[in-house]
Amino acid sequence: MSAPEKNPVETRILVLEEHPLLRHGVADYLNSQPDIIVCGETDNIRDARNKIHDCKPQLLLTALRLGTGDSLEFVKSLKSEHPTLLILVYSAFEETIFAERALRAGADGYVMKKAPKEELLEAIREILGGNIYVSRDVAMRAFKKSLETRPENRSAPPSIGIEKLSDREMHIFFLLGSGLGNSQIANSLNLSVKTIESHRENIKHKLDLSCSRDLVACAKKYVEVTFVPPADLIGRSKKKVVRFPAA
Repeated sequence: MSAPEKNPVETRILVLEEHPLLRHGVADYLNSQPDIIVCGETDNIRDARNKIHDCKPQLLLTALRLGTGDSLEFVKSLKSEHPTLLILVYSAFEETIFAERALRAGADGYVMKKAPKEELLEAIREILGGNIYVSRDVAMRAFKKSLETRPENRSAPPSIGIEKLSDREMHIFFLLGSGLGNSQIANSLNLSVKTIESHRENIKHKLDLSCSRDLVACAKKYVEVTFVPPADLIGRSKKKVVRFPAA
């Protein structure tokens, strides 16, 4: 009589997503895998910190939030507090703009919400295997950029100087483009209105914009171009991935 098969070791994952239907859909999909268990779900950063302490996940799957709460700052602080915690960011914001920023903040991978569900699982397995995960498109852009040496050959779509902005300035730029005013942005980020005004001036200077009207118009146009509405978890065509050794 043969010995019974052992259950595979389950990877513990915490899911941070503010939309209940999407959060439950992701959790159900991951729980259907034989080697994964969702040890917790939450819709806000504060509760996520408590759950990380309580359920001790190996990987955090977090949406990129540019409204209430700053996900990039959250990722930075988490990597400082929990250096062994793996972090996968998934987002409706275009990866060519935000994947690099998320990885610089300490994330181990970046997936678009419009990606097929199989790609989410692929990203998780790549990260667990010690690699980082980005789509082939992002990887090829990064490779091409690394080969460019002449300033006149450098490009970053759209070429309005957006790469000059800091993470905080990018965050405020997107909130402006989403229709928020100074007071709303200040409340959202727990900053003073004066600080927001100072950031706006810095953004105008870096983007060579002459007035606040031009800044708001530019921000709105940029959000329209770069924001990609999330799809459901029903798969589409799968992207290829490029594997990189973790630093």
